[in-house]
Amino acid sequence: MASFASQNFPIIFTLFSPFFITINGEFSIQSIVTSTKRMEKMTHLHFYFHDTKSGKHPTAMQIIKPHNRSAGGLFGITFMADDPLTEKPKSSSELIGRAQGIYALASQQDVGLLMVMNFAFFEGTYNGSALSILGRNEIFQHVREMPVVGGTGIFRFARGYALAKTVWSNQKGDAIVEYNVSVVHY
Repeated sequence: MASFASQNFPIIFTLFSPFFITINGEFSIQSIVTSTKRMEKMTHLHFYFHDTKSGKHPTAMQIIKPHNRSAGGLFGITFMADDPLTEKPKSSSELIGRAQGIYALASQQDVGLLMVMNFAFFEGTYNGSALSILGRNEIFQHVREMPVVGGTGIFRFARGYALAKTVWSNQKGDAIVEYNVSVVHY
């Protein structure tokens, strides 16, 4: 059986480093040539997010309940979501993807969510691609802005922002949220 040191295992030095390291008993640094010929594109997306906590088939559920509610009321409550994304506000409109991730009440002073969410698309041009959102969502603000921090597929190296606006909600915590997303990608 060969030892680890005698194998060639590529390791990324840093995420954006121009170097490549191989381990083969000794360290060597090789430069990676990257192409600058690809053009950046700006893409605007418009869709609806359906977050359902009630009924027989909820798409979001609470996964963490704080032990001590006195630390800020709702602070610490965490939900896991697999919410449908549709073309129009009606839940019966065409399904274009899913919002999959976690959101948690991260503020002790107001209702501010930490959103860690992937918008995974499976229809049309964006089939198999996803966008990643990571940011604060103050749900009682009329329009909220959250950063797009990455993506996959067509959205590789994506960066941009998402504007969210609640178009419907109820006392059970169900909501339909309109998203306008602008991303730059290759």
